[in-house]
Amino acid sequence: MLTPEENEQLTRVGPGTPAGELLRRYWHPVAASAELRAQPTKLVKILGESLVLYRDRSGQLGLIQDYCPHRGTSLLYGMPEDNGLRCPYHGWKFDGNGRCVDMPAEPKGHILRERIHIVNYPVEELGGLIFAYLGPSPAPLLPRWNILMMENLVKDENVFKEIGTVEVGCNWLQIMENSVDTIHREFLHYHFTNYVFERLGDEPIPVQRRQIEVAYEESRYGIVKRDLLEGGSYQDESWRVGQTLVFPNLIATGSRKAPVLQIRVPMDDTTTRQYFYCCYIFPPDLEIPAQEDVSYFDVPMPPPGKIDWQRFVSNVIQDVAIIASQGPIYDRSGERLGDSDQGINIYRKMLVREICKVGHGEDPKNVFRNQEETRCPVIPFGKSRGGSGPRFSHYGPASNVQMFSPLMSHLRKQGADFEKIFGRDLLVDRK
Repeated sequence: MLTPEENEQLTRVGPGTPAGELLRRYWHPVAASAELRAQPTKLVKILGESLVLYRDRSGQLGLIQDYCPHRGTSLLYGMPEDNGLRCPYHGWKFDGNGRCVDMPAEPKGHILRERIHIVNYPVEELGGLIFAYLGPSPAPLLPRWNILMMENLVKDENVFKEIGTVEVGCNWLQIMENSVDTIHREFLHYHFTNYVFERLGDEPIPVQRRQIEVAYEESRYGIVKRDLLEGGSYQDESWRVGQTLVFPNLIATGSRKAPVLQIRVPMDDTTTRQYFYCCYIFPPDLEIPAQEDVSYFDVPMPPPGKIDWQRFVSNVIQDVAIIASQGPIYDRSGERLGDSDQGINIYRKMLVREICKVGHGEDPKNVFRNQEETRCPVIPFGKSRGGSGPRFSHYGPASNVQMFSPLMSHLRKQGADFEKIFGRDLLVDRK
């Protein structure tokens, strides 16, 4: 367990807080590029700060404070122009560097223009995501994780990408600790799933293979989780390769034909935006819709305080609901950890160590300054990772984020054989 003071240190993310200063050393997604298509401005809440993301008419991105310093009006209503965003109230115009480049009602050369400089942060676009850096200069390089660059790594097959998002009403650390809690997969994503099926009047999932041993160890990029399955051996990929949590807030799930990069971004102390970066590797003879831009969809959460059993078939909904049920900020001073919780202890100690590095002016883990280091760092992902997986049942993987994917629903209606394409089904119709 943690003391209340230790819990505060690891959960609070605002400016000047220990965890907040650590997280400000990294690039974080603030939107899918597709979100700016219909509306070129978007309110962004990240690490306790309220900002406006915009794309101007020349195609340049900007991330600035969410209000105009003149009379405090919201820049969400700003009008994109070449080289900046213009406030609709009195016409003050700001560029991506936070400079006021025009004050229509003030005399030319007015001294006020030179004095106005609003909060702004660098942004960069990669793989259909827009990333922002809120830390001190100079900014590190944005890592080119292999899943983000999948189309450059796959030959003779088609890669289709989608980005799903969901806002979770709890602190970011709760979601990350769930990612180093291997045991929950069997109980939440099998036993609870069977309870959901019972409530729906459906058949239960038959157990195929269960976990008999788990292990965690620190790796180059984060923490490797390994599990030994009933009837398996230490040479199996689930143990030999395992699954990597990428410090501080990424994890790869899915499979080789349908990998998913999950990124957990703290909006504030009690809200987290979770990104699911989904790749699908299709055989060249399969007809799929043309994709000019990476698609985007929202994961539909049940209303607060309501149990929608049909949605609870999804592993994503199960995780989000259970984690949020711990409260907005989980009080770890009353918990009782067991031997199976070693991954959580390793992750917490890593957080404390990296926070100390930042306090001493050092770069924490996975902050890249060398261009060579950022070229497709490899996040290992196994043959059948994520959710309950085929170790429990052929239904397991279908319960992941793909069940909310417009593309997957379209292909299912067209009669696509997901077992043949991906080696397992990605959707299940349980009615």
